[in-house]
Amino acid sequence: MPWSVGGLRLGRDWVAAPDPATLRTRWTVLTGAEGPERERLFRPSRTRTPAAGAAALPGQRTAATARFSEAPGPFPDPVRVVRAPFDEQWLLPDQRLIDSARPELWRVLDAQQLFLAETPEPLVTAHLPAGRLGRIRPLHRRPGGAEPNLAPGLLPLLGTRHGGWVTPEDVLCWILAAGRPGPRGYEVPLAADPERWRAGLELGHRMLTVQLRGARGGEPPRLPAGRRPYVRAAVTAWPRELRHDPETEELFLGDGVVSPVPASAWEYEAQGVRVLEAWFAARNAHREPGARGLEALGPAEWPQAWTSELTALVTTLALLADLAPERAAFAPGPSLTADALAAAGVLPPPRWARRPASVLDHHEEGPGGQFALL
Repeated sequence: MPWSVGGLRLGRDWVAAPDPATLRTRWTVLTGAEGPERERLFRPSRTRTPAAGAAALPGQRTAATARFSEAPGPFPDPVRVVRAPFDEQWLLPDQRLIDSARPELWRVLDAQQLFLAETPEPLVTAHLPAGRLGRIRPLHRRPGGAEPNLAPGLLPLLGTRHGGWVTPEDVLCWILAAGRPGPRGYEVPLAADPERWRAGLELGHRMLTVQLRGARGGEPPRLPAGRRPYVRAAVTAWPRELRHDPETEELFLGDGVVSPVPASAWEYEAQGVRVLEAWFAARNAHREPGARGLEALGPAEWPQAWTSELTALVTTLALLADLAPERAAFAPGPSLTADALAAAGVLPPPRWARRPASVLDHHEEGPGGQFALL
């Protein structure tokens, strides 16, 4: 996957939130303020200030391009993003508010796209990664899945070696199954044996299904009957802590209870922290003593939808934990050598493959209403 892009750099945390209603409240407060108060709430940086102009993000028709200080424009419809591993939140898609929004990623964001985020363990999502998730590698270089972000010649080579049609998603599944962190970054051996290749695809497909969590119209993954987590007691007051009892497999969300929650889901870590604890902390951020300005605005009561999100997240983590031993034991077998890849014209990938594709069928409004040439 030669083309990669650095992660989005928001510059100010208030442009993202776990629920879209909070973003509307923050927008209303910000646009209702004037002068120094608006400047303070905006939290200017060297890259973005209320007086700076910016182009509209590709595909976001509600985004204004006039200077924010002069005409904020209508409330931009929030979009779903991934802020941390397995933490789906909402973002204001307004480039005037984001230090580095990576428009090249927005240009290829559609229903066919998948993004591979280079966390220590690779994370695949159908939503745009908008947090500290390492470099981002889109599966496709153009909208509509028209061109794979793969070294030219790789798919025909794999199809010839393994006796069948190989798709870009197949390669992504293989990466999930066989890739490992190494001294040169994330290393992915390519199987020379067709049986090993098919075994890796089967394992990787199961991992991909779990990671996508029902995105792109698929069915959300489920645990077998008897292991599915349910809300045993509703949350009636804002929970101050998230606690797990390994003996009863109960997850306490304040006075709320979710069970059964396997210990493997509670202990599941990404980037060195427990995913469930990080998820809970993100939803309590606006209530922390250090929260200020727009970041201190959030729900007054715990949204019921968050509890539903929590049960779905528990399912995802439990399934991934179940797959972890199988993935750790998976051996790709003999690999295609660098010489074989070079002889097939796969290595090294051409320089153009490392850059974004030219997208000429988009009409994008630049700062102040100008049109951008791409």
